[in-house]
Amino acid sequence: MKIFGRLALIVLALGLSLAVPVVSAQTAPAASTAAAAPAATNAAASSQPMRLNIGLEGMGKPGDVSVAIQIVIVMTLLTLAPSMIILMTSFTRIVIVLGFVRTALGVPSAPSNQIIVGLSLFLTFFIMGPVFDRVNTDALQPYLNGQLNSAQAFDKASVPIRDFMLHQTRTRDLEFFLELGRFGPTPVAELPMRVVVPAFVISELQTAFQMGFLLFLPFLVIDFLVSSVLMALGMMMMPPTVVALPFKLLLFVLVDGWHLVVKSLVESFRL
Repeated sequence: MKIFGRLALIVLALGLSLAVPVVSAQTAPAASTAAAAPAATNAAASSQPMRLNIGLEGMGKPGDVSVAIQIVIVMTLLTLAPSMIILMTSFTRIVIVLGFVRTALGVPSAPSNQIIVGLSLFLTFFIMGPVFDRVNTDALQPYLNGQLNSAQAFDKASVPIRDFMLHQTRTRDLEFFLELGRFGPTPVAELPMRVVVPAFVISELQTAFQMGFLLFLPFLVIDFLVSSVLMALGMMMMPPTVVALPFKLLLFVLVDGWHLVVKSLVESFRL
């Protein structure tokens, strides 16, 4: 019995001696795992892409609108930008006159619409350059520097554009829209934009059609001459437009027509 008791004690001692390394071996990985967890979290956080959070709380400036309203205003302006360029700049007159030139020549596809619109845009930027510089100096840069709020910047930016439109607008058209709006006698400096813009557009259309009429006259004379010659020769089956087209192109090239048209357009704006 003593032998069995001693054997049991020896087995128990061996079991304890084997169990201690096992427990320590199991505890060590757990500790190392717990220690490596923050490092893994930091590595995962550093590997994530950068994020940009945009708040809509506003800048907190007195008299300024919130960022949400500013975003809506900017998106609205971007949507209406083509109409603003067409109606409040020199684009209307230029594109109409260039279209008359193409029609008077009798070549409806040369130059193409893309070329006409592109040339009109570049001429518009050239003519409106001083106005855009004033807008940038008086309104945009002070607004970006925090010297003006959005309402003040809008008022400052409208002054150069208003001056440009008033220089091109006939007094008759201004009085017409003042009468329609029942404003009564109003000083020029206090004219609202809802009166200035339609009066400017009507004046631009009138001026563009007057220039188009003058452009049509020489080409109309060529058409009359060609038709008379064909009638005298008895060639009534020959289309006069086909015969007159080379003479129109020759006349337009000899007088350097594009130079004269562009020069007349640029000089027609009183800056």
